[in-house]
Amino acid sequence: MEHEGQVWLITGTSSGFGRRLVDAVLERGDRVIATARSLDKLKDLETKGESSQLRCLPLDVTSDYDEIKSRIDDAVAVFGRIDVLVNNAGFAMPGLLEEAGVDGAMQQFDTNYFGVVRVTTAVLPHMRERASGTVVIVGSRSAWKANIPDSHGGALGNYAASKAAVHAYGETLAAEVAPFSIKVLIVAPGLFRTEGIHAAPPYPGRLIAAYNSLRDVMLGRFATLRARTRGDIGDPRKAMSVVVDVVKGQGNAKTKKWPLFLVIGEDAEEDIRKYGETITGIMEEWGEVTRDTRMEG
Repeated sequence: MEHEGQVWLITGTSSGFGRRLVDAVLERGDRVIATARSLDKLKDLETKGESSQLRCLPLDVTSDYDEIKSRIDDAVAVFGRIDVLVNNAGFAMPGLLEEAGVDGAMQQFDTNYFGVVRVTTAVLPHMRERASGTVVIVGSRSAWKANIPDSHGGALGNYAASKAAVHAYGETLAAEVAPFSIKVLIVAPGLFRTEGIHAAPPYPGRLIAAYNSLRDVMLGRFATLRARTRGDIGDPRKAMSVVVDVVKGQGNAKTKKWPLFLVIGEDAEEDIRKYGETITGIMEEWGEVTRDTRMEG
């Protein structure tokens, strides 16, 4: 008899949101294929569930597509299907844009954007064949808060750009796969207390003397963030429980319509509302200029 629960494939489960999501899914009785670049980082996960409920597989989202496709085919063979794909693997590499340069941007996008594209492209044929599935993309409120040097986050311009790109990818994907009964959920969390919170070192690019003061401020802000444990820092366990609620239509999500975007965290809500107000204000002030571009005649 087929297991009645869903089968989740989650990338980036060695720590952070991914690790908490594995726990949340297992607690609901569903099955999980947990992936990470190295199985060594998943050894402790294997004690969290029965072999019939949890499997750990290696998956580096920056590998070439053929290798990723082979890994996904192996994952499908474990439980016979993938009902929910969670593109969680990602990282935030601080660095001022000019100093990080093209190489820094490419490194950030290779994981955060192209990693999502590679894995999703490999999974979609299996979902289309069954005319069922959910693709979850873990984005960020930073997509709406890219003026980071002026905020509490530090210089994360390439990170914000990669998340804005993956949001746009998810919006388009949602429209394209809807005819196959496949849903897309873009998760936009704020600041949460995870092991890797802003832990990546600055991109080791060239240092430009003109940015010395701004760089010092940025590094100081990251140090402050890493030291914070309470206050406006969100609980990642609660965040991932909300994600499971939405995917499964349980809890507070039971009576609500499917959201394309799932904003998580009071700080994320505040930042996104402010962004909307800013855009609305610009359109109101500059609307006459915006509209004064029609063809005559």
